Amino acid sequence: MQKIQMVDLKRQYNRIKPAVDAAIQQVIDSTAFINGPDVQAFAQELAEYLGVKHVIPCANGTDALQITLMALGLQPGDEVITPSFTYIATVEVVALLRLKPVFVDVDPDTYTMNLDSLKKAITPKTKAIIPVHLYGQCAPMEELLAIGKEYNIPIIEDNAQAIGGTYTFSNGQTVKTGSMATAGCTSFFPSKNLGCYGDGGAMFTNDDALADKMKMIANHGQKVRYYHEMVGCNSRLDTIQAAILRIKLCELDAYCAARIAVADYYDKAFANHANIVTPYRAPYSKHVFHQYTLQLKNVDRDAVVSALAERGIPSMIYYPVPCHKQNMFNGIDLGNLSLPVTDFLNPCVISLPIHTEFTEEELSFIATNFIEVIENLRTK
Repeated sequence: MQKIQMVDLKRQYNRIKPAVDAAIQQVIDSTAFINGPDVQAFAQELAEYLGVKHVIPCANGTDALQITLMALGLQPGDEVITPSFTYIATVEVVALLRLKPVFVDVDPDTYTMNLDSLKKAITPKTKAIIPVHLYGQCAPMEELLAIGKEYNIPIIEDNAQAIGGTYTFSNGQTVKTGSMATAGCTSFFPSKNLGCYGDGGAMFTNDDALADKMKMIANHGQKVRYYHEMVGCNSRLDTIQAAILRIKLCELDAYCAARIAVADYYDKAFANHANIVTPYRAPYSKHVFHQYTLQLKNVDRDAVVSALAERGIPSMIYYPVPCHKQNMFNGIDLGNLSLPVTDFLNPCVISLPIHTEFTEEELSFIATNFIEVIENLRTK
């Protein structure tokens, strides 16, 4: 049996190696390294896949969020609501633009934005809401879109962990995650469900004017070369990465299905265990399991991590410190902020390896040892 990896990108690459190698060589031969034909082709193909009018590639997922906020014309001091239980990039760009992050709690089952917490946080200064489709599960977008419409607040979907997922509205309409709101943003970090072999990101929107601004900002604020209409940045998806992503986009549905199969295996193995709470799958969301994150009950999580490592099984904590408790926000007045679900989840969640290349032997090894570790620690 091979060494267990959290994400096995080498085996995934070996399956598509001939196509990837040929695509990379074609870009090298063309020397069109920046904004080559593959960038435009990938943007069009991803737009068709998502069912959106515009896909604007950029350098990474963090840039995608930042450029979107800039394109919306937010000003210093404007409030942006985000969950605290997320990766720091979601909130980091808010602070970077001198906007005010307003932290809200998450749902105890889905780990996505809590609607009651959101409603309490809205003020006249609220100028954007960023729900996160965390771990591969979609946030409650139907309700979020209604709230955005009621208060005239743009919604930005952080889709970095859920590309390939879907959301089903109460009328039966099913759409891709990232395609529903004012804008969507994603990352193509290598470990993502749709990942390249370096950094990469993209923005999605159906708003023509917003798309034009995003394109300009990502290209130094210019439409015509050397004529800069607004302050922008330099954020481009390399042609080589776009060529790789074109190949992997054709595999995305199969990749998501493979991840769901791993989650199904884990769910069955851990069913009804007194110390394990397996991931909830909201009925409106096709969970695509960027992470397989469960809760431990009455077990020392750090001891579990150490014991698994001794048996050759990696695990991860996403995320050990919530955003609102990070040192970078020490200077922000958070008032009497209370996020009880976030505070509850942080010390008890743990993520097991999940990727597209597992064998049943490997999954059995992980599941069996995970249960044994918990049983051993529970008795102490």
